[in-house]
Amino acid sequence: MRTPAVMTLGLVLAPCGLLLNLTATLTPGWRLVKGFVDQPVDVELYQGLWDLCREQSSRERQCGQPDRWGYLEAAPVRAARALMLSSLAAAALGLLLAALGVRCWREEPRSALAGLSGVALGAAGLLGLAPVSWYTHRLADRAVLPADASPATLHAGYSLVLGYLGSCLLLLGGSSLALSLAPVCAELRRRRRKQPPGAARRGGSTIGSISSIGSISTVHVDWPGPHLPRRPGAGFPMPRPPPAAAPPPCDSDL
Repeated sequence: MRTPAVMTLGLVLAPCGLLLNLTATLTPGWRLVKGFVDQPVDVELYQGLWDLCREQSSRERQCGQPDRWGYLEAAPVRAARALMLSSLAAAALGLLLAALGVRCWREEPRSALAGLSGVALGAAGLLGLAPVSWYTHRLADRAVLPADASPATLHAGYSLVLGYLGSCLLLLGGSSLALSLAPVCAELRRRRRKQPPGAARRGGSTIGSISSIGSISTVHVDWPGPHLPRRPGAGFPMPRPPPAAAPPPCDSDL
């Protein structure tokens, strides 16, 4: 059987999104700070989720710079760490389910499993898009994301661009794989239409009636009473009054 196009598209986009999100999580390019007063003009500071790197045009990049402003302890940075790691874990789980459901060693794909993998990949895309959007919104706020005082300028780094692209690719790939659930839903509706409704059935000598509602059946049994042969004259006659007593003889008759 040929692999459906929605599954193929999901398997192409989802690994690319996972790779971009992984790169965005590990690289120290979420924010670029430049224009320091007490340093050369070409000095630039790259701030990421795990490290700070200093770069100068005439020298190599030097990472492991001291965090003088408490940037790594800011709330958006800590939240971005947790959410990006959760996004990577969900994306890895979604790709594993997709590999098992789309083709793997089977001749026909498993539509239900492929659809579930699409749901997991979509969740991974949302988990990656949330911290990137929040960080971008708070990028220039020095009270939330500490940085050197003015006139140092703040710019969006390349890691944010990679995070946006990776999360969008995960959302697109997950949505494409989630469309695999459409045949499953259609099959369930077809089976429900073919299933006859439960009804009570009675026969000539049937002693019970069975009524079915869904998958629960209720049985009502009417047990017959004992059958006794009727004898002629048998019954319960009404009581009769006793016969009147004869009057006593008179004295004149004696």
